[in-house]
Amino acid sequence: MRGCVVKRGNGYSVVVELDRDPVTQKRQQKWISGYRTRKDADKALAEILGTLYASAYIEPSNQVVRDFLLVDWLDAIEPTIRAATLFSYRRNLMLHVVPRLGSVQLRRVDAGQLNALYAALLADGKKSAGGGGLSPRTVRYVHTILHRAFRDAVRWGRLARNPADAADPPRASATTRPAMTTWTADELRAFLDHVRDHRLYPAFLLLATTGMRRGEALGLRWPDVDFGAARLSVVQTIIAVNHEVRVGSPKTAKGRRTVALDQGTVAGIRAHRKRQLAERLLMGAGFIDHDLVFCRPDGGPLHPERFSRTFDREVAKTDLPRIRLHDLRHTWATLALGAGVHPKVVQERLGHASIGITLDVYSHVTAGLHADAAALVAALVSTPLATAGGEDRD
Repeated sequence: MRGCVVKRGNGYSVVVELDRDPVTQKRQQKWISGYRTRKDADKALAEILGTLYASAYIEPSNQVVRDFLLVDWLDAIEPTIRAATLFSYRRNLMLHVVPRLGSVQLRRVDAGQLNALYAALLADGKKSAGGGGLSPRTVRYVHTILHRAFRDAVRWGRLARNPADAADPPRASATTRPAMTTWTADELRAFLDHVRDHRLYPAFLLLATTGMRRGEALGLRWPDVDFGAARLSVVQTIIAVNHEVRVGSPKTAKGRRTVALDQGTVAGIRAHRKRQLAERLLMGAGFIDHDLVFCRPDGGPLHPERFSRTFDREVAKTDLPRIRLHDLRHTWATLALGAGVHPKVVQERLGHASIGITLDVYSHVTAGLHADAAALVAALVSTPLATAGGEDRD
């Protein structure tokens, strides 16, 4: 198997001698044109011959990155991922990749172009009025999306290799993780006292005493609550995709779980049930029953973003430190770990995919427990100082 480079007009073409036709025994050639310099053509010839010898030759295609990513790839993976993930992939590709690499032929993308893309996004990737660069974490996310897309291109026979394998995205750093802000037990108690008469008090109480995610609480249905056993089941979520409310599934397989409830939270949800039934009578035929524990007065699902804004407004009415709604989850986990609850229990209640995630996210808490552990074990094995040396010997 051999090939050569031929000058054609203002450019160069690669000619590859393929095996003869097995039926007619006629000579077969493959012409690949479009190289501007002899050097580019020589390099392409070497790569093509190398892949041919490895039985990995990919028929050249003029498909551009834009068409592959936004049409072929996203359409193919849509049934396999959550709606929110699909929206996130499409948004990041449209904002950050397509404007810079969209018109490049898929087979021409290399690690150097990807590195140039990452550098440009770090320097000036924001589309907002203020401009500026994207965070390293966001650029790494763009790299993750592209790596998956190009990996699928390889599996589908569109590329011989994944160019993202050789690219260098920004390194993950502990300094890039946003600082976690949580409330103390007293501060959390003060907030719950402040919103005790609010219509959504039971939702805030549930988040504060279980560490559930916002969408999990808003997706909770009455059949999922077992008052007698003081527990609930997480089986669906309410999410916002491009500001539109949708019903989704738990974030991970571990997210589909059973959560034990304390008696105070059970009482709060029972009282909420009575108030909701009264609202339903007032609404009459205008009530649309979705069986949701927390819903609008007409029975419709609460919009997750509006729910968060309600929390923000209530916090602003107090003198408490400003935290996000999601920080109620962090507050619960921090208080639980600080109180000595086993990390495995915390992981299961939070619905983390693994205990490693829990230990990593809340390392600021577990690190502080090391001194307590050292003192506790030392107290078990140490000999009291008064008798440690025994009696004096002559």
